[in-house]
Amino acid sequence: MPHILIVEDETIIRSALRRLLERNQYQVSEAGSVQEAQERFSIPSFDLIISDLRLPGAPGTELIKLGEGKPVLIMTSYASLRSAVDSMKMGAVDYIAKPFDHDEMLQAVARILRDRQSAQPQSQPQAAERSNGKAASAADKPTAANANGEIGIIGSCPPMQDLYGKIRKVAPTDSNVLVQGESGTGKELVARALHNLSRRAKAPMISVNCAAIPESLIESELFGHEKGAFTGASAGRAGLVEAADGGTLFLDEIGELPLEAQARLLRVLQEGEIRRVGSVQSQKVDVRLIAATHRDLKTLAKNGEFREDLYYRLHVIALKLPALRERGNDVLEIARAFLARQSAKAGRPELRFGADAEQAIHHYSWPGNVRELENAVERSVILSESAEISADLLGIDIELSDLDEVDFVGLAPLPNGASGANQDPSEDLSLEDYFQHFVLEHQDHMTETELARKLGVSRKCLWERRQRLGIPRRKGVTNET
Repeated sequence: MPHILIVEDETIIRSALRRLLERNQYQVSEAGSVQEAQERFSIPSFDLIISDLRLPGAPGTELIKLGEGKPVLIMTSYASLRSAVDSMKMGAVDYIAKPFDHDEMLQAVARILRDRQSAQPQSQPQAAERSNGKAASAADKPTAANANGEIGIIGSCPPMQDLYGKIRKVAPTDSNVLVQGESGTGKELVARALHNLSRRAKAPMISVNCAAIPESLIESELFGHEKGAFTGASAGRAGLVEAADGGTLFLDEIGELPLEAQARLLRVLQEGEIRRVGSVQSQKVDVRLIAATHRDLKTLAKNGEFREDLYYRLHVIALKLPALRERGNDVLEIARAFLARQSAKAGRPELRFGADAEQAIHHYSWPGNVRELENAVERSVILSESAEISADLLGIDIELSDLDEVDFVGLAPLPNGASGANQDPSEDLSLEDYFQHFVLEHQDHMTETELARKLGVSRKCLWERRQRLGIPRRKGVTNET
């Protein structure tokens, strides 16, 4: 079980983070300052250190040196973003802005521990076997996860091998890259591989989901703003492009970027400079751009929904991620890797897939791709009462595969008089139909947050379902207040 040290002077935040991590099978110790951590613990003995940047006495960055190579995740308020990026240059493995989302924190922790594990030397039994001169059988050959360890993506099918070759060729350059693929295929993993294999690897990689930021705020978030630039701008603030200076900027779902923000981004690519919202002065930035989308940008450009000049700037190098259903036996390899990780977290290393589960995994189409597979495996580990996981525990029923479970009780009436409380979704109305009808009926007078709350899902989930079902958010509608 990974052992994590939390160093945070605010008791409420420290306690909440501890409970979150312990609920997810991590062993946790805590301290209120760097000095207290030194007095109570051997800091290099931890697998991960999570620390606030600003602490009484020494700053959290002191733990980078004291940890003797152990990964340090820095927490900071958004106003201290520049300082957080500086801490990464000092050796922090990553940073996370406060207040943080629980899922975001858990994903960051899992990724850091996974990267650290993959970077460790091979196990002693394997080394001993080679030193004894035993020949490796086909079953003993390194998996794709090990063979492509520097890339960090599991899979060995021909399309993925071709992708790995392109990543290795493109990564050392400063060329803009467009990563294409369906939602959930792992486009951010490709971006991270490009960054880690580039000359910018020691500089920050800033990731932004363009669809997750309200249109009214996205220019300020990306390019920063000056004090008084708009109502509520009580102080100037650096944007995420500026924070990525010297490193890599990853813009996920760039097809959702408003046209005004596209014009500003084009200036970054053409001139290598940005101008904050409300400023008359420009400043130089050195940023490598990696963009990702599941949409056809060329068609969007022809329809006037995406700037054609920006499209050609982005399309210098295009990398295509295949859908999981197109990757053959990779799906089982990925599923087993997820099972090993989840069973280790749960303290149940004996768990394995039954033959019916492996058959279901192999033949299911996985419309949600790798993300859906990971969720299915996690669900099966939680629900399993024996060492063998059966197919039914995966929860990949075709009727329910494309939507999260929704609490129908108390929702607003559906079109044609049907109500969520009275309608049986298994009879006349599928969950897909319900979602589509509900969104179309109410999106003109509800914000995205209100829609998500009524449907019992997160805003991110709402956006993903919109994309999957072809219900784009109405342009020009203010979605948040």
